[in-house]
Amino acid sequence: MNNFLDLCRHIGETVTIFTTSGGASGCGFTGVLIDVNPTYCRLLTRMGTPPANPLAENICGEFDNGPGRGRKGCGMEDTYDHSVGSVCDIPICKIASFCHNAI
Repeated sequence: MNNFLDLCRHIGETVTIFTTSGGASGCGFTGVLIDVNPTYCRLLTRMGTPPANPLAENICGEFDNGPGRGRKGCGMEDTYDHSVGSVCDIPICKIASFCHNAI
């Protein structure tokens, strides 16, 4: 219960959570704490790309389907990696410790 109350105070902040598991997960999970409930906490570990501008083709230029290219025009090119992002759900009972900024 104490982990739950401590985590609730840090929603919206970047934290690192270490779990009682081993392997790669033993290195901890770093991300923005976006949800906490008595069962688990959720970290945004990788931000997804923003939505495309639906007006870009009509106002800013043409669509370029070349390799690794997206919309172009208005002096800008699409350089996003088109990631959907990722979240990590961690059971509260498996948290060994978590780190956060002091301020």
